[in-house]
Amino acid sequence: MGILYNDLMRGYDTGYNFDGISGERLAERLDAISEIGLTKDSGSHRPGFSGEEKKAKDLAAKWMKDAGLEVRHDGAGNVFGRLPGKNDELPALLSGSHLDSVPNGGHFDGPLGVLTALEVAEAWQATGYQPERPYEVVAFTDEEGARFNGGLHGSEAVVGKSDIEDKLKLVDYNGLNFADVLEHIGLSVDDYLDAKRDQEEIDMFVEVHIEQGKQLEREGLPCGIVTGIAGPCWIELTFTGEAGHAGNTPMKDRKDALVAAAEFIGGVHELPALISDTAVATVGKIDAEPNGVNVIPGSVTLYADIRDIFKETRDNLVDKVLELAEKTADKHQVNIEHVEKMRVAPVPIEDEKQQLLETSFREKNIRPYRLPSGAGHDAMIIGARWPVAMLFTQSKDGISHNPDEWSDMNDCVQTVHVLKNFLEKV
Repeated sequence: MGILYNDLMRGYDTGYNFDGISGERLAERLDAISEIGLTKDSGSHRPGFSGEEKKAKDLAAKWMKDAGLEVRHDGAGNVFGRLPGKNDELPALLSGSHLDSVPNGGHFDGPLGVLTALEVAEAWQATGYQPERPYEVVAFTDEEGARFNGGLHGSEAVVGKSDIEDKLKLVDYNGLNFADVLEHIGLSVDDYLDAKRDQEEIDMFVEVHIEQGKQLEREGLPCGIVTGIAGPCWIELTFTGEAGHAGNTPMKDRKDALVAAAEFIGGVHELPALISDTAVATVGKIDAEPNGVNVIPGSVTLYADIRDIFKETRDNLVDKVLELAEKTADKHQVNIEHVEKMRVAPVPIEDEKQQLLETSFREKNIRPYRLPSGAGHDAMIIGARWPVAMLFTQSKDGISHNPDEWSDMNDCVQTVHVLKNFLEKV
């Protein structure tokens, strides 16, 4: 076993090993996946559509087969392990996540969701339980998007959401286009399009994911119930004033684009609280021109990331951000232009599913706690077509996309127990 296994098992309470669930097995598998694409900083490097991602999915497929699941790979590279149900003609329950990573990322984001779903199947096989409807463990391809600066390609293929013409324009960090990348791993554009699932094949999808935040840690809880997945809207805004000499241009004669942009950024920070308790807005990238020490900035381009779990409030916040940009530009006598780069619909999770999860939490003696997801997940894409539910597992210090990402094994295994209980109810 590797270092990750030893760290995971340090302090693990073996009392959670019941109903066929094994913390040791889950730790062994997290450890084995962590060794694939291991970086010098002890992080994960498994870009989507890479050899490392394929190796991780092949290993997961082997575990699925060993657990008695029927394994298949679709045209997008997604891996499905199917456990027949008592009524195998019913639409299937799906659970899983992804195995790719960001560059030098952590060992829990993605793999925990795949392996907790597989642990449920292992527990059912060990205890002789057969679900009423078929159950599929899924490992989606390229959720993180490190290859093309935009991910969720595997789940988009399942939904049939993709605009293939836009995908064919994508070029990766090696200069390969989307079709070339598919061909490199033995797939084709036609295969990718054939990965779309029929509506009647799937009943719902449940995803386990690390929280990537600190709420559960503050509450002292192993896991929580996700109320919805925020849909991001990205807007590129450009403030244009006049460049000039920093020494010879009087303050009253300036049209400083950066001063306007700075006031706008401060205002954006205040807006979400006026709209919704779950809304957020971030300016995370900014470019000033001509970017000289002794030159008044003549142009500033920045990017606003605006999110909420409800479409109406998210779109309201977008409007308020644009109104603020116009008002600030007028005040400083500069021009403003904007381009919407992306607008993804949020996915609120049905209250019925949340209530059922609360029952599972109570039956496992865990206080139910609801919280939104500000990050995108495969469940966000699947949720556009089928019902979804989501569980978050506590993240230490809220760290994610980083080698220091960590979730305690006691918390991970308690999440499996809740997931198993919930899947037996739906």
